[in-house]
Amino acid sequence: MKKRKRRYHRKTKTSQPAAASGNSPRVFSFGDPEPVLDNNLADYLGTFLEPHGDYYIPPVSLRGLMKLLGASAYHGTIPYFKRNMLRKWYIANEVLPPEDLANAGFDHAVFGHCYFQKILNPFGQVLRLQHLPALNMRRRKEADRYCLLQPNGDNPVLFAPGEVIQLKEYDPKQQIYGRPQYLGGVQAVLLNEDSTLFRRKYYRNGAHMGYVFYTADKNLSAEDEQLIKEQVRQSKGAGNFRSLFVNIPDGKEKSVQIIPVGEIATKDEFERVKNLSRNDVISMWRIQPVLAGVMPENVGGFGDIEKISRVYYENEVVPMQDVFLALNAHLPQGRRIQFSKPEFPSNA
Repeated sequence: MKKRKRRYHRKTKTSQPAAASGNSPRVFSFGDPEPVLDNNLADYLGTFLEPHGDYYIPPVSLRGLMKLLGASAYHGTIPYFKRNMLRKWYIANEVLPPEDLANAGFDHAVFGHCYFQKILNPFGQVLRLQHLPALNMRRRKEADRYCLLQPNGDNPVLFAPGEVIQLKEYDPKQQIYGRPQYLGGVQAVLLNEDSTLFRRKYYRNGAHMGYVFYTADKNLSAEDEQLIKEQVRQSKGAGNFRSLFVNIPDGKEKSVQIIPVGEIATKDEFERVKNLSRNDVISMWRIQPVLAGVMPENVGGFGDIEKISRVYYENEVVPMQDVFLALNAHLPQGRRIQFSKPEFPSNA
């Protein structure tokens, strides 16, 4: 069997010749090793009780999903847009304040589930609903019981049976927590982030992808060679991009050559990766580019925005409203929540 090649980064090192000959080639590299990070969410295997057996651990890291919002400009803003669409046509009701509805809508879009606490009057009737942050909510092992984890790690806040209402997306693998709809596009979000970070490092690095400094002149002394090495190293880094003068007496044509590495290939690849990953992110949220803030690249644009808004309302906003209208099953008659219907132009 063939041995698999190991990938690794080599530190700055000078390769010494086998024999002390003035004509032996000398090769050296420069640059600090860059760590290669694997940005992966936890393997999606199912839901299990935590070690103490008090509550179920979510199948996907909720903190990982929260941090993922900062990895892409589009992935981080689209949940707020969906939250705004949910709140836009909500008829204000004292039972469920608009702020609580909006926060719960954001949780539902990002985590796949959201929670409300029933605030009861002395007669046991629902006075109002209060949003509970989904990031720290956990389902206990007893049926219909939940707890709220404390930031300091102390004992969680326990809720009575039936005190908490959970709204969640369907997940065929488990029925404890919801499953975000966009999980299939997580790699596109991370690719978009990686390409941006790579580009930032590219511009912050004064050497810009590096080059091969090639010499083939026997008149170059060891002292001069060491001096060139130091000058090349000093030219690397932010604000240190500078020219280098080399004078070799009795040198021949092409005694010194500068060979760029990867400069041309990276110019168009960055834009291509950004566009492809952006399209994947928009597709995984099922939102039209014009609603996501994408600038059109053609003269015609993306079409009639009023028609696009109407289609988005009917296909996405109405089903999202239906999720929260399920709260009415827990509210008394006359105190139920409602949404108004927008009046789109007749020609839209």
